Amino acid sequence: MNSNNIRQFILALAASAALYACSGNESEATLPILGHRDVVEQEVNGKMVADTVYQQIPDFSFTDQDSQQVTAKTFEGKIYVTDFFFTTCPTICPKMKSQMLRVYEQYKDNPQVVLLSHTIDPKHDTVAVLKEYAERLNVSSDKWHFVTGEKDSIYSIAQKYMVTAMEDEQEAGGFVHSGAFILVDQNRHIRGVYDGTQPDQVDKLLKDIPVLLNEQHQKK
Repeated sequence: MNSNNIRQFILALAASAALYACSGNESEATLPILGHRDVVEQEVNGKMVADTVYQQIPDFSFTDQDSQQVTAKTFEGKIYVTDFFFTTCPTICPKMKSQMLRVYEQYKDNPQVVLLSHTIDPKHDTVAVLKEYAERLNVSSDKWHFVTGEKDSIYSIAQKYMVTAMEDEQEAGGFVHSGAFILVDQNRHIRGVYDGTQPDQVDKLLKDIPVLLNEQHQKK
């Protein structure tokens, strides 16, 4: 992570912890909406009303391990956890995937929770390579999408998730990327950022997912 991403990561964790701790009742707990926000005014019944517009993950289109197109519509009405990795990563990726497997195992039977992993090395990580990788993890492709696409598109959307993903010859494996897991709601708002290499951070993610599911259920 660069210094700006680290600062955003720390602030995100602090905000999430503070809001969750405000209520001792999980049914009343809420998670913050992270990222940039703008206040806009609009006329309602002849009066100007201020409204907050939160940062939203933009439309995207990638290809998963089954050669299926994965877009924002794939996650419509669902929440998802996303990260960035590459299959030949010699450093943090194995830790990340072992921790993401915990999320997969806990929510594999819940259709409202989906996982999305972006390769940051699309030249090497073809659809076939991602397919083999997913099969080694023994995970279902309709629950956990491993996606590839244009390099610039992957790096660009990483910034929207407030994380780092780029080529760097000085780094082991030739790439640098965040180890973060990002929790995204059904409106494509970022609701939590967690260090995917730390079990205690993933413990918190596993506790926050039901909070977000409950919020989603109450809005229906």
